[in-house]
Formats: sequence, C-alpha cells, structure tokens
Amino acid sequence: MNYCGFCNALPENSANPNKHYHDHDYGFPIENDNELFGRLVLEINQAGLSWTTILNKQKNFQTAYSGFDIAAVAAYGEADRERLLADAGIIRNRLKIDAAVYNARQILVLQREYGSFKNWLDAHHPLDLAQWVKLFKRHFKFVGGEIVGEFLMSCGYLKGAHEESCPIYAQTLAAGAKWAEAV
Repeated sequence: MNYCGFCNALPENSANPNKHYHDHDYGFPIENDNELFGRLVLEINQAGLSWTTILNKQKNFQTAYSGFDIAAVAAYGEADRERLLADAGIIRNRLKIDAAVYNARQILVLQREYGSFKNWLDAHHPLDLAQWVKLFKRHFKFVGGEIVGEFLMSCGYLKGAHEESCPIYAQTLAAGAKWAEAV
C-alpha cells in the first residue's frame, strides 16, 4: 500500500501510535461534540510538542478532562485547574488548561445558538484556512493557524490530511469528509 509518507517511513510493527491515528481517525468526520472538543484540546496541547507525545497521552487527557465532556469541563474551577497542573499524565501548561476551560464554555454558547458545535462548524463551511483562523480567534483561546488547520484537517473540514495516493484518502471521502463538498 502507498500510504502517506510519514506512515510509509514507520517500521513494520511499530509501537508508534501515529499509524493507528492515521488509519482510523485523521481526516475522518467527527459527529459528536465532545469528541470534537477532545480533538481541539489535543491539538491545543500539541503546540510546541510532537503529535506522538499527545497520542501517547491521549487516554490520560480524556480521563483528566472528564472524558472531554464539554459541560463538565466548562464547570471547572480553580481546584480543577490545580488538579490538572499537578497531573503528570498530561501537558501541565496553565495557558493550555485555561484555554480548554474557556473553550468549553464558548462551545456551550455555540451549542445554545446552533444546536451543536458541529452545527456551528457546518454553518461556516466552507472557508479557507485564514477565514477559519479569524473565526476561531473570535470565539476561542490558544488557536493559531497551525492548531486551527490541524484541527480542521483532522476532523474532515480542510483537505490535506492524506495524500491522494493513500488508501485512507478514499476512506475519508467515503466517510463524508466536509472538505470534499467545497472542491
């Protein structure tokens, strides 16, 4: 199989979590708001670090952030922030932790207005990356171009998750990747 270059470079039977992520998650549409929020939290925490580090800590993040339950994280107070700052299983960065709580609160606002975070994303699709970044910066914290671009590619809103020769590319199309609607 002619997978994307990164996956082709991984040795057979690699413990590297990127292969599984590439084949089963990256570029596939996400319907569930909590899963979308979880992906956003992971992308924000990746800033300045390797994606492999984040994937290796993904379960820890899910546990630490209440299963990525938006309402639960939105209700976090100072004790929760301190708990997260002390959790060696995640990235202990106050700005990233504060962004997760703030962004959860913002998503609750968008859910009230649009019915869901996914509906909000769909209502603004298609946009180019620069327009998406402006939109995200109006609503969320810790969301620069790289984070927004990777978040949107990872959940099927922007093209670029897979090379066209990669068999997973066709699977993301078949699964309903939103970027294909804009082509």
